[in-house]
Amino acid sequence: MLVWWTATDLESRQFSAIERTSDVADLTDHFTALRSRGQGYLEVRLPGGEFPLLTVGFQDDQAVIHLLDATEKSSLLVGDGTATADAVVQVPIMDDLAVFSGDCVLAVDRAWAVVRNFILTGAPGELGEWRAL
Repeated sequence: MLVWWTATDLESRQFSAIERTSDVADLTDHFTALRSRGQGYLEVRLPGGEFPLLTVGFQDDQAVIHLLDATEKSSLLVGDGTATADAVVQVPIMDDLAVFSGDCVLAVDRAWAVVRNFILTGAPGELGEWRAL
């Protein structure tokens, strides 16, 4: 199965907007390398259109997932309790650190499982509870 993605570059550690097409194994390798560096950002979409687009920013063991749909409406996946609801968490979004409340934070392992499920099912609505922005 092919997936289209952009991500933090491994060498420069800056977001590269150059879209890649690969199988899931290549994306997994890239994500694993980013994770070994402690932080990263990636955008994933499926063949056949620009949307839905799933984005993941993570730092250490905390991640935040955004979903952009065909109307370019943005939603955040509700967190898994990794951080308390009143916590303030920073994760990279492209090249900047963005601040989020703990109620939208997931463990990085859970976030990666969500990305894999999105790739396999193509159905973001089944990935969990989404909160519109």
